[in-house]
Amino acid sequence: MNDTDNSSENRGESSFFAIISRMKYIDRWALMRNTHSENLSEHSLDTAIIAHALAVIRNRRFGGSVNPERAALLAIFHDVPEVITGDMPTPVKYFSSEIRSAYAGVESAAENHLISLLPEDMRDEYASLITHDGEDTELLRIVKCADKLSALIKCIEEEKACNREFTAAKAATIKSIREMNLPEGTEFLEKFIPPFGLTLDDQNM
Repeated sequence: MNDTDNSSENRGESSFFAIISRMKYIDRWALMRNTHSENLSEHSLDTAIIAHALAVIRNRRFGGSVNPERAALLAIFHDVPEVITGDMPTPVKYFSSEIRSAYAGVESAAENHLISLLPEDMRDEYASLITHDGEDTELLRIVKCADKLSALIKCIEEEKACNREFTAAKAATIKSIREMNLPEGTEFLEKFIPPFGLTLDDQNM
């Protein structure tokens, strides 16, 4: 190693976007046998599309006044810290309160580190998307529901491929979505999820 420090920081560069672009290398469902692997980038896009739809459904059908574009943006960034932490399987994350608390601390440190990689004049903008700090409470509930619906779609796709590994996860995810008591989530579950179990020909393309 030579004496010249060629780090991007010393060159006035920021690695924030280069690092979050590595979401495509983080695979989900690590403890499960997958017929098709799903990476974090794919999941985040699906979650953003669904979150936007949930916000539209709330506004159009249930008298809401939330911002669909903001919901989609929050969903795009909702798992960004996992570029650093990796995707911890749900059974492990929630195995005990001690593990969940410890992971929350690691997740918070990852969020703060990512934000620190940005130029100072951009940090506030992205901090509102990554750390939240009590903001966007209702939109974050929508994003959480969208996250679960995205997971349900993955379970359905695996089930279609005759993989029984996801059967229990599918049932648990449906139960979890219903327990959120979000009318837009129930509406999406009942009106938009069933076609995911069909073949392309059956979807009236």
